[in-house]
Amino acid sequence: MKIAVVGTGYVGLVTGTCFAEAGNDVLCVDNNQEKLAMLRAGQVPIYEPGLETLFERNTKEGRLSFTDSLPDAVKFAEIIFLALPTPPTEDGSADLKYVLGVANEIGTLLEDYRVIVNKSTVPVGTADKVRAAVAAHTDVEFDVVSNPEFLREGYAVQDFMKPERIVVGASSDRAIEVMRRLYKPFVMSGNPVIFMDERSAEVTKYAANAFLATKITFMNEIANLCERVGADVDNVRRGVGTDSRIGKRFLFPGVGYGGSCFPKDVSALFKTSSQYDYQFQILDSVMKVNERQKEIMVDKIVSHYQSSDLTGKTFAIWGLAFKPNTDDIREAPSLVIIKKLQELGAKVKAYDPEAMESVQKYGNVDIEYGTNQYDVLGGADALLVVTEWNEFRTPDFSRIKASLKSPLIFDGRNVYDLPTIEENGFTYYSVGRGTITQAEETVSE
Repeated sequence: MKIAVVGTGYVGLVTGTCFAEAGNDVLCVDNNQEKLAMLRAGQVPIYEPGLETLFERNTKEGRLSFTDSLPDAVKFAEIIFLALPTPPTEDGSADLKYVLGVANEIGTLLEDYRVIVNKSTVPVGTADKVRAAVAAHTDVEFDVVSNPEFLREGYAVQDFMKPERIVVGASSDRAIEVMRRLYKPFVMSGNPVIFMDERSAEVTKYAANAFLATKITFMNEIANLCERVGADVDNVRRGVGTDSRIGKRFLFPGVGYGGSCFPKDVSALFKTSSQYDYQFQILDSVMKVNERQKEIMVDKIVSHYQSSDLTGKTFAIWGLAFKPNTDDIREAPSLVIIKKLQELGAKVKAYDPEAMESVQKYGNVDIEYGTNQYDVLGGADALLVVTEWNEFRTPDFSRIKASLKSPLIFDGRNVYDLPTIEENGFTYYSVGRGTITQAEETVSE
């Protein structure tokens, strides 16, 4: 099949590459000339495990190509995917200017039947708006489909090639048949393609992300309670996670969720409900609790030193990305923690396997970067673990202890087990598991 993907961001590039891997001819469209130059030169502008291999193979074999010409793409493709940004506005609602702008342009270009697919995460009713925008410029037959993505950063290629389910919102038999044929190679093992109306598909994406964000936030609340009552959240997590009605996933407490999806989607769903005169009280609480959770590590640091003046203190941070296996720092808890520490007078040194360049591009983050995880420990008063990269899980504790001014760790992801920490003589703060207090033997400088 011939497919156009408008937008080469995270979703668009993964979508286009994976469709090409299934044997389709894919033309990706973007108006960012710098990015297009990178892509045409064989450079993948995002970090996503497994993507580079598929990208290289399919560009080499000519199934995946790139253009800045939307007219060429509309003429080329039988299916046109819109994978465009829907950034939050000041009030939290999704901004559809990019989606509707392209829809209007497509309307002026149509000469034959096309299926136009919303791959972007968009509010309920967007398919109707896209349909109206296209129809305002043409009498040519077309269909608009809602096909939300459910890609996890760090596992996006795996999720696309072997999806648990595919959701398609369509009201036309012709469009349904096109989408069924498109996705057939991806569901050979029997996982479902779920067809529904467009509005239900649009709500499904928001509902899924909002529920997962709520699950994470609930466990963060449980963890905070565990610290006060003397319980261990790891035991609680195992106790409730083995209940098949609840499940084991998304029950790990930490310093709050971030990324490109959960914060934006929860906010957008909350705003949509308000526009329809419904007060989504659970989501209101989820957003407030998550923002508060990002500051709890700093609260523990202040409590440990019994002072909100951290002038003269230096903290080493392991992990800047909002989660492992990505370089994405959007809404990352690390940025909140760094800002709060600096406001209190502290200095920060940080290491992340992939996200340091992203933070440097982000701007207004005055920190020192290390070349490896141990490089940032020298002269630091404490280690803060903010992202649970695998390489942080089994460190050389004796090396950590020798490098820090005092054996002090604040673990925002519960990466280390308590007996190991106690055996190695650290004072240790985690999330929902209490505190290990050791006599802090200061390392001589």
